[in-house]
Amino acid sequence: MNKNDEVEYCNLELRFDRQHIQDLIKDLIQEGYSLYWSENEDDFVISVRTGRKLTKLRFQRSKDSYKLVGDYMIRDARLSEWMGKLIGDMRGHAIIKRFRDRQIIIENILFGEVIRLVEISGYQQRVLYQKGPLLSDQELTKLYYSVEGEDRIRQRRVEVDEQLDRLNEALKAGDTVRAEKCKVELAHLTRELNKLEWL
Repeated sequence: MNKNDEVEYCNLELRFDRQHIQDLIKDLIQEGYSLYWSENEDDFVISVRTGRKLTKLRFQRSKDSYKLVGDYMIRDARLSEWMGKLIGDMRGHAIIKRFRDRQIIIENILFGEVIRLVEISGYQQRVLYQKGPLLSDQELTKLYYSVEGEDRIRQRRVEVDEQLDRLNEALKAGDTVRAEKCKVELAHLTRELNKLEWL
């Protein structure tokens, strides 16, 4: 990978237990990265320094496991290779976009294996590899809506985080009226998020 290349990891679905996360931290330190980590009731965050940039890997807690969530734009070649290997080793799901000059290579990965490889140059799109038969129009439509649903879930999570920040500010300022408005909006967003996640 060229040093100027950028790789974006989207729609990650990788599950870990606590021991796995501790092993990841050891691996990254052995690779020579400077990092620190923090933890709260909902998340475990590993912040990895690459030059002047800080990449924060966020692991969302769920019962007795963790899930790597979020989209990550990585410009560091070694960290990008490490992330790709991690997806393969954990048999995870992801969409990887590799940006090179005026070209984008998109890899769809399912259970750690590339199932579709697409090259985009300008307005032209070419399927380089497709595992199994090509998808029917109905399957493509279903896939589109599933991706749209993921986008809506991601957007609602951002809105919940923003509303929590506003509530925190209101509570610190002693503004009970604004705090109540935030709580009502949070309840509404949480209900909608729960519905989307159960679809």
